[in-house]
Amino acid sequence: MMTQQKQGLFLSVEGVEGGGKSTNIAYIANFLESAQIPFILTREPGGTEIAEAIRALLLDPKLPAMHADTELLLMFAARAEHLQTKILPALQAGKWVVCDRFTDASYAYQGGGRGIDLQKIARLETWVQGSLRPDATLLFDLEADIGLKRTQKRGKADRFEEEAIEFFNAVRAQYLYMAKQEPQRYHIIQAQYDLAKVQQQLQETLESLLQSHPHLAC
Repeated sequence: MMTQQKQGLFLSVEGVEGGGKSTNIAYIANFLESAQIPFILTREPGGTEIAEAIRALLLDPKLPAMHADTELLLMFAARAEHLQTKILPALQAGKWVVCDRFTDASYAYQGGGRGIDLQKIARLETWVQGSLRPDATLLFDLEADIGLKRTQKRGKADRFEEEAIEFFNAVRAQYLYMAKQEPQRYHIIQAQYDLAKVQQQLQETLESLLQSHPHLAC
């Protein structure tokens, strides 16, 4: 179990496909640069050379169907490497870590979507992370069918994007359940609106986070 003391702020970004995470993570980066806050951007699965290799395996639509347990364990294998070699060093250096998905995605996709017992995921979470959890989570929420229509415009689908709408409805339901259970950590961004309205919500949320963590501002 990890006992390292972190000094930076750990911000995870979550949501179903098509919620605009990539575009808005760029907005977050611009906000932090303007505020002169040191930060890194990273993603899951991925973020390091080894974890990115695992990501490629997880997303490859040409591979045969993968057992749900295999998928979950690969996610946590990538996460363990990512934490030890990238996330924890950045937090200990006083940087914000902005992570495109984290363990909540495992609860949503492998728990909600695949139907894996949430207690199994919780045990892996404790093993890999100890007590470390994101300080704040931005959930870009919208109806799954709207999100999938957006992703179809991007071109070839990865292995997850090929799933049926029922899978993504279950993923979204799990995200919303977690947000209800942890309202202090979760900040829901209504992602069905146009980009300007989405980023207005995001701006207000980021300003609120800065006010609640003034010691992290330069």
